[in-house]
Amino acid sequence: MPKKIPLRQCLGCREMKPKRELVRVVRSPEGAVSLDLKGKALGRGAYVCRNPECLRKALRAKAIARSLSVEIPPELYDVLTRQMEEDHGTEG
Repeated sequence: MPKKIPLRQCLGCREMKPKRELVRVVRSPEGAVSLDLKGKALGRGAYVCRNPECLRKALRAKAIARSLSVEIPPELYDVLTRQMEEDHGTEG
């Protein structure tokens, strides 16, 4: 019997994809929001594709803030976008 692959929905493009192909945005128990590139951090998670454009779409639609039940300040958007672009650049 094949192993079940967990699927998650990207908040940017709204497509269901395997969890390992997505980046987790996590709200820690203290309320800090950050990218969880390993997928192991404690806290409430939301998922986006490893594409900076998907992150921008999710941020524009306030989908991440809604999913994590937290207000995300504009400067944190810049930090998340920069982290995503750095990760995307090192991947290829």
